[in-house]
Amino acid sequence: MGAQKRSGPDDAAESQATLSAEIDAIHADHAGTVAAGKSPETQPRLNYPPYRSSLLRHPTKDLRHTDPETIELFSPAFGHRDLANLESDLTIQAGGEPIGERIKVTGRVLDGSGRPVRNQLVEIWQANSAGRYIHKRDQHPAPIDPNFTGVGRTLTGEDGSYSFTTIKPGPYPWKNHHNAWRPAHIHFSLFGSEFTQRMITQMYFPNDPLFALDPIYQSITDPKARDRLVATYNHDITEHEFLMGYNWDIVLTGGNRTWMEEEDDD
Repeated sequence: MGAQKRSGPDDAAESQATLSAEIDAIHADHAGTVAAGKSPETQPRLNYPPYRSSLLRHPTKDLRHTDPETIELFSPAFGHRDLANLESDLTIQAGGEPIGERIKVTGRVLDGSGRPVRNQLVEIWQANSAGRYIHKRDQHPAPIDPNFTGVGRTLTGEDGSYSFTTIKPGPYPWKNHHNAWRPAHIHFSLFGSEFTQRMITQMYFPNDPLFALDPIYQSITDPKARDRLVATYNHDITEHEFLMGYNWDIVLTGGNRTWMEEEDDD
């Protein structure tokens, strides 16, 4: 017998239809302002009502610059000596092969002028093929894969390129509203030369049916900016009888920069 359907008193009561109506209204309003001559919103709104927890977590006062402690400007120090080649291949980090669709995700980290960002530390973390993280807070009834840690890291090359071999993650439920599911995604973390320069974003997969239903993805009201979070299938990266290939570039600055999120987003 399969896993039984579970429910409980902590299940969110609001329906997907309610959330979708709110998302549609916000997008319609944004489209109207753009048609009236205002610039598109290419970054997510900090206060985005369909993403319920953003109502409590977004800043309510103007940000103020503070000088970080000296140690934060020089530590940690990242370099090739700190990383092993195996860390970029999430399929060989345990005692056996993980279950799921093997994929390769590769791309370049660029600045706003299209120049490569060299020796950039890139970290990823993700759910397994069943949509389960190895984390004590993730208790939904999906199996844990003992051969998949879900974490990896690498350094960009001289041309700004990075590459990870991993397993395509599955969608997973979250408690934003009733029957809420996150689209399959991989979290990316990028470090500059200082710990205070950390930036976090998410990469999605093409044609996911959950895009229209997800308030985190939809919190970017400009459709072109949302599309920049979606990887592209690349047959030249795909390897014969072995894995599927995806390309995804990350732009750190400028008008076409990749959305970067708060560290504690889902």
